[in-house]
Order: sequence, then C-alpha cells, then structure tokens
Amino acid sequence: MADEKRSNLKPIAGGGSAEESGEYHLTILDLPVGERPRERLQHNGAPALSDIELLAILLRTGTSRENVLQLATRLIWRYGGLVGLARANFSELCREHGVGEAKVTQIKAALELGRRLGASSSEARPQISSPADAAALIQTEMSLLEQEHLRTLLLDTKNRLLGTPTICIGSLNANHVRISDLFREAIRANSASIIVAHNHPSGDPTPSPEDVQVTRQIVEAGKMLDIDVLDHLIIGGHRFVSLKERGLGFV
Repeated sequence: MADEKRSNLKPIAGGGSAEESGEYHLTILDLPVGERPRERLQHNGAPALSDIELLAILLRTGTSRENVLQLATRLIWRYGGLVGLARANFSELCREHGVGEAKVTQIKAALELGRRLGASSSEARPQISSPADAAALIQTEMSLLEQEHLRTLLLDTKNRLLGTPTICIGSLNANHVRISDLFREAIRANSASIIVAHNHPSGDPTPSPEDVQVTRQIVEAGKMLDIDVLDHLIIGGHRFVSLKERGLGFV
C-alpha cells in the first residue's frame, strides 16, 4: 500500500529527498483544505481571516524557501503590520525576497482600495461639525505620508463632505501654494465651504510662521470667491492642530 501512495516531498538539489536533508518546507497544498486562506475566505468570509491570511491571498505564491503564509508573516512582522506596509515605498518592498513588482503592485492597490472604502460611505456623506470630525477623516492616511501634502475638504451647504482633493505636494510656503489651484476643485464641486489640511511628516503639528501666512492668504481669497474657509488643520502623527481654534490666520 505504501507504494500506491505518492509522497508530497520534493527532491532537492544534490539528490535525496528534502525530508532526508531537513530542508523540506510545508506548502499551502500540504495544509488541510479547511486551513487554506482562500478556502477559508470562501466558506467563512473575509472577516474570519487574519491580516496574514488576507495578505497571503494577495501574494498568491511563496518561494522555494517559504510558503506564501510564511512570506506574508515575514512581511507583516518586518513592517509592523498593515500600517507599516502602507508606509513602505514601492522600491523598498520590491527588495524583499519573493516579492517582485507585480506582488507589490497588488499589495499597494489593495491597501489603497481599503483606504478609499474607509474614507467613503455608500449610504451618506460624512457631515463635519468640528475640527475633530474633519481630522478623523484624513488623519490616518495623512500621518503616513513622507512629504507634505496640502489637501482641501470640500463641503456642501450642510457641511457634508463632497471630496478631499490633493492640491500640492512639497514644502508649504506662500511661493509654492497657488491659491487658484486650491480653489479650483472647490469651484468645480460647487462647494459652499472648505477646510484646508496639510501634514507635518516630522509628527509635530505645531504651526510654522509660513503655515499662518498661507492661511491668511487662503482665507482672504475665500472671501473674494464667496467660499467660506472654515479651518486649516495640521496633521502630525496621532495629533492635529486647528489654526481656527488657535486664532492663527483667521480674523
């Protein structure tokens, strides 16, 4: 009977079986069907899977040294979870053994879809009634950015969110920010008001003199265009500062 059962063990270079050399690695196909990530998702639903299992489904295959679950585990631990993977740049991930451009593209695309889903609502647009409400919509994403990004939160007459376009990327100063660009998307969306937001990659949200100067210019331009500038938020790590609450740049 032993001769009739085909072994799952694969031969290795130099002859002999992997079992004999001690170099055999368990593959996904060696797992019971009920423990394989894709089958678990099909039968139990995506919420039942761990971050590692979901990442393994995206990666699809491992390497000769690691099965896909081991590869996913290594990436999750090395980068400190999904937030770290989202923060890692494209070329950095491509340097990981067993992770090429195609797999990194899939990871980045999936994380971006998750971000967009979290920022949107199919039932109702978020309504903003305080600086904290506005910060909650953008803080997680903007705190991960390695450069300064200037964004606007476009609002309708009931302070419901219409969109959050990125206006410019780079150091925020009066020479870099074009006020016409900042209001262009607001005019296109017929926004009644906007909230300006940018991040400090250092993690310190303390406003700089340049931040205050730019805020004054934006507020004055909003008055001329009849678009209320409700606030300017600075995002830094897990904190934010409202320039409106501090009376900086607003008269």
